[in-house]
Amino acid sequence: MMPRVAMITGASRGIGAATAVLLAGRGFRVVVNHRASAPQAEEVVAAITAAGGEAVAIRADVTAPDDVTAMVGEIDRRWGGVDVLVHNALIPYAITSFAELTWEQLGDKLDRELRAAFLTTKAIVPAMISRSYGRLIYLSTGLSRRPRDGMITLGTAKAALDEFVRFIALELAPHGITANLVAPATVEGTT
Repeated sequence: MMPRVAMITGASRGIGAATAVLLAGRGFRVVVNHRASAPQAEEVVAAITAAGGEAVAIRADVTAPDDVTAMVGEIDRRWGGVDVLVHNALIPYAITSFAELTWEQLGDKLDRELRAAFLTTKAIVPAMISRSYGRLIYLSTGLSRRPRDGMITLGTAKAALDEFVRFIALELAPHGITANLVAPATVEGTT
């Protein structure tokens, strides 16, 4: 059987990079997606290949439909499709109080957060349905359920993402596809 393919968005550093290395160590072919950090993404790929794994770095802005389509097309040509999505890409957001918050700040975060999840999911689910197999994992945050001062844009957008994933899970379960949320606490990065 061919190794399964995992696409990790935002995989050039932090949780995404650690997830890519872990999955490669478990025999997955890994797509290290990044938007603007090619050197770091290539370092992740180099670490995976040095350990005997298979990986490729692909630049794509997951909020841009053409980028997502091109990335998934490249994965299809290279490895025959995506079996596992780890949607980890961090969409920038304002840290502010409600008193200082503008609709543009909140609306932009909501739009981009859901757009990224929607586009990546929409691009890979049809092939997963045809294979009756897929694993969809979305990074959320406890802030979607437990508010903290200054985190209204992130918490609100992730709450919307959480509910989106629940609907996806319900609809795709009969097709052998699972959809799950992972909500880590704040993670110290190494940059």
